[in-house]
This record gives sequence, C-alpha cells and structure tokens, in this order.
Amino acid sequence: MKNKIELRLMQPDDLADVVALEQKAFTHPWSLQLYIDALQSYECWMMFVDGQHVGHGVISQVLDEAHLLNIAIAIEHQGQGLGLHLLEHLMQRASERGCVECFLEVRASNSPAYRLYERYGFNEIGRRRNYYPTIDGHEDALVMACTLFAD
Repeated sequence: MKNKIELRLMQPDDLADVVALEQKAFTHPWSLQLYIDALQSYECWMMFVDGQHVGHGVISQVLDEAHLLNIAIAIEHQGQGLGLHLLEHLMQRASERGCVECFLEVRASNSPAYRLYERYGFNEIGRRRNYYPTIDGHEDALVMACTLFAD
C-alpha cells in the first residue's frame, strides 16, 4: 500500500514539531524565532506521510525570483524520495507565484542535498566562502540556480 503524502502551509502550532525535526536533522538548525519570522514573511510548507510530520520547506520571493531558504526531511525518512517530492512542490508553488528562477545555497559537504538539487535541475553558479558555521569553524556554501517553467 502506498503511503499518503500531504502538503499544507505551516501554522504557528506546527513550530514545536518543526524545531524538533530541525534539531535532529541539522548541526546548526533554524531557531524557533527564525521560524516565527519566516511565517510572517515567506511561504512555509509542512510535509506529512500518513499523518506524521516528516519534513518542511521555506521559500521566499522577490519579484520574479524565488529563493529556497530551507528544506528538511526527518533523518529516519531520508533516502525515500520525499526530499524530491517536497522540492518539486516548492518549485511548483514558486512558479505559480510568477517566479522564473530559483536560487539556493547548500553546504559544500552536503553531497546528498547537492545531488537532489542537481537531479531537479539546479546548476552550481558560485560559492560563498565560509558561509555556514560548523562545529569547528565555517564551510563554504555552493550557490545553485534553476530556471522554473510554468505548467
């Protein structure tokens, strides 16, 4: 039997679950305050599988450009295609809102995420030196871009 995947806009009541997932998935997770601010300024989406919160994503828009600010899948649900499903949804929403291109930064060490973005159609266009904090310093961010197509 296929699992039921649902996507909906994030609500303030979701933030405790969102922050808990972030803390398990990332060494430097977004804070509760960042998510409170994001709900006011960006489009924030929740992903559920069979009613369980398994991921979320945040996109911003400036004129006709989108920026993927965050995407997270619970560690125990990674490698099942859910990241691609969520990414496709976020890019579709950006396209529906009139965006023609999307940008993102990814940690240089995050090969699985880099491959996911490449698979979708993102291309590396630059590097931001020492962009992300690490446990023992900083690491570079790879800047990627993708052209969005309206359906």
